[in-house]
Amino acid sequence: MTHNTQEPLGEKNNEMHAVFSFPFAVLAITVGIVGWAATKKTARANDHRHQTSTAPPELEYLKVVNKAAPPQDPQLLFLLMGAFANANRPEEGAEFFSACLEEFGPHLTDVQQSLYLSAIGLLRAQHASAVSLLHRIGYVNDTIAMLDQARKLSGGQVFVVNWISGVVRSQLPGLFHQKQAALEDLKWCVASIGKAPHTGWLREVEFRLAKLALADGDRRKAQDHLRQSGYKSFDNPVTLNTPFSLDTFSGYAFAPSTIREVVPARVYALSGFEFTDYYFVVSDDGRELIGIDAGTCADSAKLAYEALRAYAPNLPQLTTIFVTHSHWDHIGGHRYFRGLTPKPRFYARSNYHEEIERELNAPETVGKRFFGERFNLNDVRNFKPDATVDCPTELKIGGTRIELIPIHGGETHDAMFIHLPELGVLFAGDFIMPYIGAPFVNEGDFEGLLDAMDVVVQKNPRYILHGHEPLTRNFSSAELLAQLKGNLSWLRDAVLTAVRRGDTRPMIHQANLIPPGLFDGRPDALVPYLILREHVIDRLYRKSTGYWQAGTSLEGLDHLSDSDRAELLVDYLGLSQKQLVTAACKIAADGKYELAASLLDPSAARFGRTESISKAERLVYLKLMEKYQNTDPFKYILYSTKISEQTPAMTTSR
Repeated sequence: MTHNTQEPLGEKNNEMHAVFSFPFAVLAITVGIVGWAATKKTARANDHRHQTSTAPPELEYLKVVNKAAPPQDPQLLFLLMGAFANANRPEEGAEFFSACLEEFGPHLTDVQQSLYLSAIGLLRAQHASAVSLLHRIGYVNDTIAMLDQARKLSGGQVFVVNWISGVVRSQLPGLFHQKQAALEDLKWCVASIGKAPHTGWLREVEFRLAKLALADGDRRKAQDHLRQSGYKSFDNPVTLNTPFSLDTFSGYAFAPSTIREVVPARVYALSGFEFTDYYFVVSDDGRELIGIDAGTCADSAKLAYEALRAYAPNLPQLTTIFVTHSHWDHIGGHRYFRGLTPKPRFYARSNYHEEIERELNAPETVGKRFFGERFNLNDVRNFKPDATVDCPTELKIGGTRIELIPIHGGETHDAMFIHLPELGVLFAGDFIMPYIGAPFVNEGDFEGLLDAMDVVVQKNPRYILHGHEPLTRNFSSAELLAQLKGNLSWLRDAVLTAVRRGDTRPMIHQANLIPPGLFDGRPDALVPYLILREHVIDRLYRKSTGYWQAGTSLEGLDHLSDSDRAELLVDYLGLSQKQLVTAACKIAADGKYELAASLLDPSAARFGRTESISKAERLVYLKLMEKYQNTDPFKYILYSTKISEQTPAMTTSR
């Protein structure tokens, strides 16, 4: 567990730490560095298909952003690098960044140039197996020279530059004599993890150290590094570089277990103990402790609260808990807190029961998939606050002035801001959760989201503390939200115009909707807009159309199942199981994992989950996990459960 009292939440301490101080937006970097495209013929076929097929909208967005100017926020460069890598377009990506480096080069600092060179080097390494044998050695040597130049320009102290250098060099054949350089870079990363945003960056470092030790015949050392990485075996087809963890018992966590003092000795933030963050505030008179939200289940609430007490043993008694909204993961742990002496007093919105009823009618599988086996839906069903709020209310607890502000969006209609004006803190709950309501429930209010953003802008707090650590880092200021509101308003109008025109949902996504003037505003609004765009489109489309689509598509009129589609593929087109699996693998090799999955589902419906189908499914869903590991955690969870895959938390014993 990490304790941090030095850096206020939401502030960045230096340029290179800022490169990756973001939540839903770290890349899946090393997607098969030296070998998805196994042959030159396959690579050329992929290149041809890439020229004739539609690129993913997120990749197109990032290309436009990076082509407009050198991004002030370097994460945008690496997000695009990850998108090229995951889509198996390394040659295109290397050429794109080379053109950017040539165009922007005279205006770049040495560190900025090192970032471009590192991105180019990684993508070239991934493409190396597609280069002819006659030219491959020279190609790889040129790539190594790029990595050397990047390290020189960065002064050898930029984490991502050394990380890419170590990971790439560790996978090169022995004839290039890069093993020692790889070991030096990887060991530097282990020793310098404080220069990275989170311990998740050590997953691939430890895995590569494990592979090197295994090649040396030191199986004991290899097993130790493998255990540290969190991976299960030495045969790992994907790279997980995420701080997230997922296991059957405990469910999903967005970050490593961390306690931070947002306001020293007054406001404590607890992340990574479970799905949701906990907050605690010491009152002005120092005699009362005030909690924000109750977590997902009693076990995790106990774990978090006892960790806080161990960290700050002289805290006063907990007397009050304010609930930002009554979702599963914000009230499910109330049973533990009600067992304390004295019992804390719970405050929630007066319409809390409407939200609970909606949750109880949601698919029952949701809770276990997201929150783990220990989650108990009865704890949600039995929640009842001691006091309810139906209008703006001001009260004092232990001398601390607290404003309770009801809002009606964007995630739930029972949401409430808790504002502490003198401390400059606003607890925002999940009002700007990117899904605009849980994606598997008919909820969410887009207009309510815009209204709530106005409230935050008007209050202009120093700290905006959300219900999940990624939201806190991504939506961190009133100024950012002010611009984002304009961007989202434009997006709403564009989506509704497209709906009236009869465009299908895929057509709207492929339009790559970018608001005019987006690049003239705040650089820190570019990633939040990307994170929100897909889900705003989906939510608005769902709420603006019925269950039949009467435009250019007749979606919804039929009720074809996977078995029906299997009948088409097998009985009418005459495809065998082997042909279907081969086609799915070919599609996946082209970076179109969702399309590959859509072929494997009907294949399994007809033939069952045979060894060949299960093997292909596992690879496809692992690649989907890799693709969305930091940009869409809910997709990551669902793809993980599809193949019963867990993501252990990084070991922190080093």
